Amino acid sequence: MDYNYNLNLSSLPKELRLLLEIVKAENDDGISTSLKELLVGIDWELFLELARHHRVYPLIYSRLSKLEEKIIPDNIFEILFQEYKKNTFQMLKLSGEMERLGKFFSEKQIRLLFLKGPAIAADIYGDISLRTSKDLDILIPLTDLKRAEELLLNFGYIKKEEFPAIFNEWQWLNHHKTYFHPLMGIEIEIHWRLHPYPSKEPSFNELWERKRTSILTSTPIYFLGKQDLFLFLVVHGARHGWFRLRWLVDIDLIIRKGFISEKNNMYQPSHIIGQALILTSQLLKSPINGEMYSLTVGKRSRNLAKLTIRYIIEMGKLHINKSTEVPGEKYRYSPISTLIYFKNSIFFDRVLFSMMGTLQKCFFIIRFLYPKPIDAMTLRLPKPLHLLYFPLRPFLWVWRKSRKPI
Repeated sequence: MDYNYNLNLSSLPKELRLLLEIVKAENDDGISTSLKELLVGIDWELFLELARHHRVYPLIYSRLSKLEEKIIPDNIFEILFQEYKKNTFQMLKLSGEMERLGKFFSEKQIRLLFLKGPAIAADIYGDISLRTSKDLDILIPLTDLKRAEELLLNFGYIKKEEFPAIFNEWQWLNHHKTYFHPLMGIEIEIHWRLHPYPSKEPSFNELWERKRTSILTSTPIYFLGKQDLFLFLVVHGARHGWFRLRWLVDIDLIIRKGFISEKNNMYQPSHIIGQALILTSQLLKSPINGEMYSLTVGKRSRNLAKLTIRYIIEMGKLHINKSTEVPGEKYRYSPISTLIYFKNSIFFDRVLFSMMGTLQKCFFIIRFLYPKPIDAMTLRLPKPLHLLYFPLRPFLWVWRKSRKPI
């Protein structure tokens, strides 16, 4: 990739670089020299935690199992195998439920598009066992939301407990609802928008016209068209700061499969697409063709990509810290730990804020200042005094952010 531009990846932990080399090795015939060099002095427990955090452990196991040369300790390889097997069972279970739901909704004449899950794994990876998915995300027209909820409840699902809205703002502050089946242990998110307001996106009818049919099931299951899926995954990854490598692997494989060959008809902001292309090309060596290359030369795309590298690193550290916390342990608080945590929180918010357009930033500020249900849980006020949550909102937010245990 001759862009005359390179991200500084020297700050990436060695274990994370090893993960990237193994993922990239899917496109090579053997073990690269750089991969062999990274094996020296690896913290294998950290390597394993990062594989879990980035949700790439099925892909890592698959690649390692095909190598003639053993490059990781036996106990780590065995753990990866068990995680891979567990994920395969999970994806098979989701596949069965996906077909059942698709048939059930079709009989009730509710149009349904699957956004993620096994249908996407089969389409992008060619094998549902190589991608993780904790739930099923489905998109329906907003006008069918009430009927869909009734059907799910009759189907044995229960609505996931939520904080009650203070001012009945659920529709514009949210873009999905969550349901859980206690017997099957399956979670479903019903979306009426692809992304939160005010992101630009096609109408459901437009998406439905471009839909594809999954070959994974005997009953017709529908999911997003190639371009719509690419843009959905790009915006979804950007909204979360790309803190999981799995999202970038999705984009890399879509590019390699030739699903996206030109930049026209891109209805999402060019700097967001450019950021994704820069990250995948430099972290995973994705081949970017000439037409798509023009999206990567923008200053904003490159600045966002730089910021994202640090975000990926810091979110990885946060995951490792959480994974080492002892359940039920009583924590103390100190001014120093509070200051560090508050500083990190501001950084995380700044990264996500910088990826937004002008309208999205305005809406973000409005959403931030608008009272949330969690504010009512933090400080309970009688209903006649609920308007006080507006001036109190920033102070309640700061108080919650400061309550970080050490």
